[in-house]
Amino acid sequence: METEKKENQRKKSKILWQLFMATFMLSAFTFGGGFVIVSLMKKKFVEELGWLEENEMLDITAIAQSSPGPIPINASVILGYRMAGLAGTVVAILGTSLPPMLIISLISVFYAQFRENQVIATALQVMRAGVAAVIFDVVFRLAKNVCQTKRMFYIGMMIVSFLAAAVFEVSAMLIILICLGIGLLDVLLDLEKNTKKEIGKKRKGITKG
Repeated sequence: METEKKENQRKKSKILWQLFMATFMLSAFTFGGGFVIVSLMKKKFVEELGWLEENEMLDITAIAQSSPGPIPINASVILGYRMAGLAGTVVAILGTSLPPMLIISLISVFYAQFRENQVIATALQVMRAGVAAVIFDVVFRLAKNVCQTKRMFYIGMMIVSFLAAAVFEVSAMLIILICLGIGLLDVLLDLEKNTKKEIGKKRKGITKG
């Protein structure tokens, strides 16, 4: 019993260390916003480590995007808790928040030199092109996942939301809140429908009996 307990603790410690190093390295080399780190998280935790299924990662992305706060931190909270409970959450948050905090603190000291340095300005311009490609990859995968549901309601919502944001410049926050409300309503309707089916089956069973 004692040996098994030590083995479980060893495994948990290993997961916590892997979680910290993974989130630290991803956060340290992510440029261009939250959606970029989501793509890198997918490659790390789904494809390399096999900790999550692709659908799980997409669900985490949706929750992180629709919740207040930075997407990387939100995703880390869910991912950390999924892997190692509360300790995993703390470790994942530390791993994600330390690199930008250290880097921005350093940049703030030399802000004037960074702002006027033409080499750094050019490097940032080039990096934006790569960031745009990574964000497009995330958007494509999310859209593909929605289309794979084969539900015209979801596909229609995706198209309408895109047009609302891109063409009519509707606030992203408003779009998310409306989609959240519609999603909750859809879930309630599905639950009601399933409940009626179960009641109908029970009644048929009683009638046959």
